[in-house]
Amino acid sequence: MSDPTGDHVDALEEELEVESNYKPPPEKTIEQILETDKEDESLRKYKETLLGEAKAGGIVVDPSDPRQVIVKKLALCVADRPDMELDLTGDLAQLKKQTFVIKEGVSYRIRIDFIVQREIVHGLKYVQKTYRLGVPGVTVDKMTHMVGSYPPKTELQSYTTPAEDAPAGVMARGSYSVSSLFTDDDKHEHLKWEWAFEIKKDWKE
Repeated sequence: MSDPTGDHVDALEEELEVESNYKPPPEKTIEQILETDKEDESLRKYKETLLGEAKAGGIVVDPSDPRQVIVKKLALCVADRPDMELDLTGDLAQLKKQTFVIKEGVSYRIRIDFIVQREIVHGLKYVQKTYRLGVPGVTVDKMTHMVGSYPPKTELQSYTTPAEDAPAGVMARGSYSVSSLFTDDDKHEHLKWEWAFEIKKDWKE
């Protein structure tokens, strides 16, 4: 969340150039991964330890949910403060009514909690666009984070973004709308949701 009053053209052009040069690795099933490097005993055992459960069980955490990736929660994390959390398993339309308050200039991270079931998911990405309320159609910040590839597990898995500094100053204070997308190399939209935050001079308890 960079300075919302600044010019992001260069940053966005650089981001688009990076994305255009990125070539995702070929997708492989669990069986294909276990078949490679069979002659390397230590590597074979290591991969079997990581993927053996997934291969044996074809892990399905929620049989009623056909999705491969189930996004459960977004948390906004600030050191020495309780995490501010959004439950992403309910009515997503209600999320914008739950506005986070962020103190200007504070360092924060965003954590996404999710479940992977049935098969490995390749090249997960978290994309976030931020808009200033009252300035329709203008994106004040965009970030794309490569989350990575994950095997199916019964346990909740998570990804935390690098630290960012909230903008500061009188011009930065105000309300913002955020569009978040959890996607992958194949452009599957695992979940898309909108939420809101407000930058203030100090924390609002």
